[in-house]
This record gives sequence, C-alpha cells and structure tokens, in this order.
Amino acid sequence: MTNAEKNRLKDKAFQVFGVFCTFIGLVILAIFLIDILIEGLARIDWDFITSLPSRRASRAGILTAWAGTLWILVLTSVIAFPLGIAAGVYLEEYSKKTRLANFLEVNIANLAGVPSIIYGLLGMEMFGRVMGLGGSILAGALTLSLLVLPIIIVTTREAIKAVPRSIRDASYALGASKWQTTWNQVLPASFGGILTGVILALSRAVGEAAPLIVIGALAYVPFVPTSPTDEFTVLPIQIFNWTSRPQADFLVNAAAAIIILLLITFILNGIAVYLRNKWQKRVKW
Repeated sequence: MTNAEKNRLKDKAFQVFGVFCTFIGLVILAIFLIDILIEGLARIDWDFITSLPSRRASRAGILTAWAGTLWILVLTSVIAFPLGIAAGVYLEEYSKKTRLANFLEVNIANLAGVPSIIYGLLGMEMFGRVMGLGGSILAGALTLSLLVLPIIIVTTREAIKAVPRSIRDASYALGASKWQTTWNQVLPASFGGILTGVILALSRAVGEAAPLIVIGALAYVPFVPTSPTDEFTVLPIQIFNWTSRPQADFLVNAAAAIIILLLITFILNGIAVYLRNKWQKRVKW
C-alpha cells in the first residue's frame, strides 16, 4: 500500500469517526429533549407563565423568573452592546500595533474562556460591595456584561476584519476621514456579523446561573421586579431551585421552565442566523 493510499484511508477513517461522534452527540441531545418535552410540555399553560412562585407545585409559576430574565437581558444589552462594539472598533481600526495592544488582544481573547463563576466573584466585590448595589438587577446585568464583553469584542473585530481593504481605500480616495470611513462604510458592511455575535453572546448570558447566584440573586422572589434596583431571580435559578426539591411535581415544573428557557435560546439563535444570512445577501464585494 502506497503512502497516498494510506493517507486516503486515514482521511476516510477520520471522516467516519467524526460522523459517528456527531451522531452520538445528537442522539444524546435528542433523548434529553424528548424526556424534557414529555415531562414538562403538559404543564405549560397561561397560568404557569403568569403565576407567582408557590410552595405548592400545582400553583407555582415562572412570572418573577421570566420577568427577571427579561430585565437582565435588556440591561445587559444596553450596557454591553455599545461598550463591546466601541472597544472592538478601536482595537481593530485605531489602536497601533504596540506591545500593549498585543497584550490587550491576548487577554481579551483569554477572558472569553474564563469560567462564569469568576465573573460572579468579581461582580459581587465590585458591584455588590464597592458600588453598594447588592443583589439587585443592575448588579446582575453589570456582571453579565463583563461576561459577554470579551465575546462581543472578539466578534466585532472579526466582522470588521472581514471588510475588504479596498472599501476603506475607496472611501479615503474620495476624501473621507478615518471616522467617516469607519462609520459610513466599515460598520454598515460588518454590522451583520457584529449583531450575530452580540445576540449569541446574549443567548449565553440568558442561561447563566452561577454568577447571578454569587452576587445574591434569590431562588424565591414573591414579587415582580419593577426597577433595576429590585431583587430578582431568573429562569436558570428557578429551575435549579425546583430540581433541588424532593417532590416529583416540582421536577415537572422544572422541565416546563427548561422548555421555556430553551425556546428563548433557540429564538435568539434563530434571529442571529436570520440576520447574518440577510446581511450577507445585502453586502456584495
């Protein structure tokens, strides 16, 4: 057997192995999803969505949990979206390639992989204690903003980097300044990729429980939050609370809440894919 035949055999074996691993992962995921749907789908109704938490599983709902999740999602978007995009634009378009810039780039990329519990500890100290925000919605949103900022910065830079140099050169040739070129040419051309990264980062933030538990988010909140300084809970924490109960009925509630949380995540991911495809069709170069 020649070396070429050996290499083709190895390629074929690796391809089969990759398909097998993918199939196993999909089967396990399907088993989990089917089990959750069987357990919780019948529990989802309007009363479940609009009812307050209760010690009785049959009367417990997720109103405070999804309201807190909505508050966290909106505030995190407002905080992280402009900061992440501004930092990405600066690092890619304006910063000089110095040792400090290289150091910042490496550390931003590394921060994207830091466990979320570390951000929870940082948020507890900085926002909860130093700034005196305690376990409020604002403290949680600021903490999750730190969590998703590296992801937004990295995706923003990659989206800007994908814009051809000829677009910038043509703008400069017509007399546009650096800022005019960035604002009117580079950002519109890369906005689809930027928005996709932002939505995917927010979809990760929606499912986080560990950093919010650390800063003091509650497992039981008997009221709907009405301001950023109120105490709160979110769907992942509510699910954790129900799964820790010994009663089987609470496990059914947890399965129903998991379905709602998965639905939110799938919708966010679907919006990201739709916007990316739509923007790619509009951009032609």
